[in-house]
Amino acid sequence: MAALRERQLVDRWRVLLSTYNAVASALDHALQSEHGIGLSEFEALDRLVEVGDKCILKALGSDMYLSQSALSRAVDRLERQGLVQRSMCDNDRRSIFVNPTEAGRQRHAAASATRRRVLAEYLG
Repeated sequence: MAALRERQLVDRWRVLLSTYNAVASALDHALQSEHGIGLSEFEALDRLVEVGDKCILKALGSDMYLSQSALSRAVDRLERQGLVQRSMCDNDRRSIFVNPTEAGRQRHAAASATRRRVLAEYLG
């Protein structure tokens, strides 16, 4: 009986992974081809737009599935495209603020429609 439960758990885990991979791949492809940003960049931008004001980069990382270094690279790519800007915290020089630019907000709005479409297709 325990072996059967374990097998069922493993099977459920594999279904979850397969579903995640299918959706993440479709999202990444659609976002890249239609908006020039990958899934990691979109997720970082999405959270920054949600916060609305300056966000400390380290705090953003605690809310995401990306490692701190992967998040930093995603923010680098967004910054190179002019979609976010970084600034130093006046009170703590170790902290870096990140906030979306107007171009970033516009790209996010357009890419959000693509995300909704892909999620509806796979999960709707």
